[in-house]
Amino acid sequence: MPLNDQEPLRCEPHPPPCASSPRLRRLRQVIIDEGIKIVETAGNNPGPVIKQLKAANTTILHKCTTIRHAKSAIKLGVDFLSIDGFECAGHVGEHDITNFILLSRARQDLKVPFIASGGFADGQGLAAALALGAEGINMGTRFMCTLEAPIHHKVKETIVNAQETDTALVLRRWKNTSRLFANKVTQEALKVEKESKTGEFSEIAPFVSGKRGREVFLNGDVDFGVWTAGQVIGLIHDIPTCAQLLTRIEKEALQAMDRTRSLYSDAPQSKL
Repeated sequence: MPLNDQEPLRCEPHPPPCASSPRLRRLRQVIIDEGIKIVETAGNNPGPVIKQLKAANTTILHKCTTIRHAKSAIKLGVDFLSIDGFECAGHVGEHDITNFILLSRARQDLKVPFIASGGFADGQGLAAALALGAEGINMGTRFMCTLEAPIHHKVKETIVNAQETDTALVLRRWKNTSRLFANKVTQEALKVEKESKTGEFSEIAPFVSGKRGREVFLNGDVDFGVWTAGQVIGLIHDIPTCAQLLTRIEKEALQAMDRTRSLYSDAPQSKL
């Protein structure tokens, strides 16, 4: 959940709230009062939030979709970073940089630890992220499709049956691009975005209501509202428990790294 004043909560793709948003101020104070130790922030102006939370000895993980923003966040004092590739669900940024490039750039330039986000669902992905310099992976869509996830089973079944092509980018016109599951409401929103003569956000707002999106997770009608999903849906084929998923990912990652090592052999010793 991003908690700065410049970006909305991920479940509600709409224009950023104003800097004096009482709701976000209250959320930050609750975090401090409850002694929460790790918080993820996002958006283009996290400075005031970081300052407030760091004063309460909170560890800050900041989401970035570009290296430039990552460097700015480091200057503001974040402890580690979530490097989010273009494959991710929700807010993808405006530069469309996929993780193969973004993670490698992070490894080259960043001086704080980072985790890889966007497009990860299995141990092979974890092994790849580690090879590219990440300390680990962050999974959202994959965890939605576990037995413990508190969303309707029909949503999970929809993810299992989906392909990597079943997402769409919405709100690009307003530079608030979000990757959503390509259901009927998302397609209607895209049509309005493309055909609007005024460019007024009010025309598309009813289609991207976060309230309708939350109802999807409760009632299981996957076409009732918009909801976020990453391209990783094409890699998800079952609904395991979290324990089963993590055990499998660990095993797959070790197997992937062993396979990589098996491709190499020591150079033969010279007989000279």
